[in-house]
Amino acid sequence: MDTRRERMITTKWGEFMIIVMQEKATPQDVEDVVNRVKKFGYTPKLMEGEFRTVIAALGDGRDKAQLQALESLHHVESVMPILKPYKLCSREVRRENTVIDVNGVKIGGNTLVVMAGPCSVEGLDQLMQTAKACKAAGAQILRGGAFKPRTSPYSFQGMEEEGLKLLRTVSDETGMPIVTEVMNPREVDLVHQYTDIMQIGARNVQNFSLLKEVGRLTKPILLKRGLSTTIEEWLMSAEYILSEGNNKVILCERGIRTFEKATRNTLDLSAVPVAKDLTHLPVIVDPSHGVGYWQWVASMSKAAVAAGADGLMIEVHWKPEEAFSDGPQSLKPEKFAALMVELKKVAAAVGREL
Repeated sequence: MDTRRERMITTKWGEFMIIVMQEKATPQDVEDVVNRVKKFGYTPKLMEGEFRTVIAALGDGRDKAQLQALESLHHVESVMPILKPYKLCSREVRRENTVIDVNGVKIGGNTLVVMAGPCSVEGLDQLMQTAKACKAAGAQILRGGAFKPRTSPYSFQGMEEEGLKLLRTVSDETGMPIVTEVMNPREVDLVHQYTDIMQIGARNVQNFSLLKEVGRLTKPILLKRGLSTTIEEWLMSAEYILSEGNNKVILCERGIRTFEKATRNTLDLSAVPVAKDLTHLPVIVDPSHGVGYWQWVASMSKAAVAAGADGLMIEVHWKPEEAFSDGPQSLKPEKFAALMVELKKVAAAVGREL
């Protein structure tokens, strides 16, 4: 990159350096570097990997030379600038994949994770029956909406707090962690009480107030790509969350809006390898919203695994013909069970487990 371009990015984003610690660096070594970073007027952010710790230093560019001189310390491997607009989620900061542990379920590792369940919580019987069927088929996480963002104000909007309570009840019964959507900053504390993963939906991917709010939490955040969001904009939204201190972000491709009308959205599977090349964060795919019709969910699920996705989010309903929302794209339990068998074969073919 030429000097003029580098100066332009530095001016816009501030100076962002990463300090890669030696593999055998001790906690005291890390603390020493953190204190030096603070002394130079930079804000340090720790990213602990399996083998190395990386310290990100964010500042205005002053004392940059002193930061770079930290490379002379025996416990520092390298110091380098990050020029991409998304900093903390960039592969430049962390070469190894981030693995997020959700109550023992690890997202981002070699084992694929399947989140399954109804679009919306409609009642205890509906949710319990569906959850048990999903778990029996091999799903590890239960999905279900208590707050539903709908295009029409007259459509079912969800059971809200009562729905959250039902999700918690079913989770306690089945042992499945749950993921559910939070729609605005006022509901963050409420949803946080009940769920294991907080979902930011496609319509809120650039709701920066909401992103900052969930960024102050320690629970994992599932960030869906927006209907017309570029991959860079998607990663910048993730950066909002990471910059507040929460590095447990899961990216979810769920289809984008194009001129095509045969499907509900256009599932952009190319986003999976592209995003995984650009970021260390886990990337999963939601084929249900991507196509909008159950007939094509299985094909796109298998294609997503082949493309390198770390997991899937699939809508399953024990009686989709009676569903309050998204019935046409929901799989019946028996079809979901059959799909899980097929997914194991695809996973094995690409060196993954399920």
